Amino acid sequence: MRKMLLAGAALAFSAGALAQGTPTPPRATKKPFQVTSPNGARSDDYYWLRDDTRKNPEMLAYLKAENAYADTSLASLKPLEDKLYQETVSHIKQDDSSVPYRKNGYWYQTRFDTGADYPVVERRKGDKTAPAEVMFDQPAMAKGKAFFALSDWEVSPDNRLAAYAEDTVGRRQYALKIKDLTTGQLLPDTLINVEPNFVWADDNRTILYIAKEPTTLRGYKVMAHVLGTPVAQDILLYEEKDDTFQMGIRRTSDDKFICVVVQSTVSDEERCAPAARSPIAFEVLALRKRDLRYEADHMDGHWIVRTNLKAKNYTLMTVDDGLTGTGTEAWKDLTPPSDTVFIQDFKPFAGFVAIDQREGGNRMIRLLDAAGKSVPVKADEPAYQMALSINEEPTTDWVRYTYGSLVTPTTTFEVNAKSGERRVLKVAPVPGYDPKNYVTERVWAPARDGVKVPVSVVYRKGTKRDGTAPLFQYAYGSYGYSSDPAVDPGRIGLLDRGFVYAIAHIRGGQEMGRQWYDDGHLLNKKNSFTDFIDVTRHLVAQKYAAKDRVAALGGSAGGLLMGAVANMAPQDYKVIVAQVPFVDVVTTMLDATIPLTTFEYDEWGNPAQKPFYDYMLSYSPYDQVAAKAYPAMYVGTGLWDSQVQYYEPAKWVAKLREKKTDTNPLLFRVNMEAGHGGKSGRFERYRQNAEWQAFVLQQLNVE
Repeated sequence: MRKMLLAGAALAFSAGALAQGTPTPPRATKKPFQVTSPNGARSDDYYWLRDDTRKNPEMLAYLKAENAYADTSLASLKPLEDKLYQETVSHIKQDDSSVPYRKNGYWYQTRFDTGADYPVVERRKGDKTAPAEVMFDQPAMAKGKAFFALSDWEVSPDNRLAAYAEDTVGRRQYALKIKDLTTGQLLPDTLINVEPNFVWADDNRTILYIAKEPTTLRGYKVMAHVLGTPVAQDILLYEEKDDTFQMGIRRTSDDKFICVVVQSTVSDEERCAPAARSPIAFEVLALRKRDLRYEADHMDGHWIVRTNLKAKNYTLMTVDDGLTGTGTEAWKDLTPPSDTVFIQDFKPFAGFVAIDQREGGNRMIRLLDAAGKSVPVKADEPAYQMALSINEEPTTDWVRYTYGSLVTPTTTFEVNAKSGERRVLKVAPVPGYDPKNYVTERVWAPARDGVKVPVSVVYRKGTKRDGTAPLFQYAYGSYGYSSDPAVDPGRIGLLDRGFVYAIAHIRGGQEMGRQWYDDGHLLNKKNSFTDFIDVTRHLVAQKYAAKDRVAALGGSAGGLLMGAVANMAPQDYKVIVAQVPFVDVVTTMLDATIPLTTFEYDEWGNPAQKPFYDYMLSYSPYDQVAAKAYPAMYVGTGLWDSQVQYYEPAKWVAKLREKKTDTNPLLFRVNMEAGHGGKSGRFERYRQNAEWQAFVLQQLNVE
């Protein structure tokens, strides 16, 4: 390491006194650069840290110096880190397996062997007790690879072949491969840089996949590949030329149609074709229209559509076969619109529909029969989540779903739509954990504009509510993504040390319906940040925690939240953890070549337009860094991140080092062999988490 630092001293950072054992942080050299836009230019002294090839020796030397500084700064915490990791692992059943599900005559399941980072995917023909056929031995597939992800797989209709998507870098540029399940051999067909999303046609030799644009990584073409033919001969079935849209492909629940789903933040369009028809010719269900969102599925000779048509919180409608392509005029109401119930998802069965919905901040399930009678599935806690599970057999009366909370481990149920009988299929094992020792609450925190923000809280029984406990607060709050409560093996050790853990369901998610999202994005984005701060202040005022013992956590768009909060209310937080943070908002959104940019204009705004430019600039964490005191901070990223490029947090940390006036530690951990989700492997995530958890415990003076 000393050689690396000395070699880099003449490059673009100062290594300080690390070689002498004094943990002095690296300082990136300032190189003036003007970021131009239709609304003016901004100086960016650290723009040089961007290298799309990830080979610039100056940039790499700086990142390695940051890692060396983090290593030195955290060296004394290694015993605590190891202890936290071992505690977490002790709460994980090593030889666990999933609940088997049946599809097309086979029972499918994944299982972990003791000590394995990756699961084995297997199936059994006809009966759950039949001999197992190993489809994917992921421990063997991952051997020798620094990163490995098997992200999707699909079995052909005749059960003979399996297509799967593999990523060995972390950049989410997948290779699609085909395995013959009867021989175990790979076919020579390999498709490069595709989405992990594909379907088989009924002929068992044609696979439909989505090709990615090589620079932006946007899925933009639906291609058909016939096994045994050159990739150059693949047939283009559809190309999406509007770069504000992304796409997916799927089969309907009754397996009769293949649908291409094209989506933006504010508009959807689906085109479907009978799976048995050749050649495949797609027909649009309803033409795209701004502010019209819909998704469709097929069952019993008609389409069921989840849509926001005349229903802000979404409703379900139907349209008979033969009336598709005529627009929304032929759609008929299946459920009434609601101001308080938000329909998030649905699954059609023969004779009824299972609805995944949100009400009062909780996610729940209800069943709607053919006569229009609606029956909710019961829950017993104040803050919880239900979600539809894997339901591959549309002709059954049994609906699988999961239930969990911050106290109750995820439990897989099935409920009979006719009788109402419930059966427990599996309770996720959490060794050494007793739910009776913990308490979960739903708190409603007043925001500064009078809105009540739901908060899911958990703590160990006996934790005193006297204003002395440490608080760990998490939120995401973007894209309409809702943060649901669940038991986390990595959190138990914190609760046992007296932490209060809180999920702030801030605006920008959809916990309280579509308006909750609308009030937390575009020109309302700052509500997400102030909601988070107001939740913290409310929990402190209600003596859930001490004012000087608050930690905050967020990742990706939640990392933007952390950056904004650090600028807006640094005095409210003792320590902040920001993982893969989206912190250079304006510069990124000005560059259409960066993955995700173009189809996120309706999430953040297009800074080419002055009102959005000014508003985004007013909260962009990188642009708002100032000469003032900041909390202790731990920032993480992955060099190969395709969602939030590594150079955003790298620039942010460099600018914080330049500007901040405090002596609080600022650590920057760069995974050089990982992407947006960090290193791969079941246990590796907890190993990484243990590092920042140890840092948090140190900063909050937790024994």
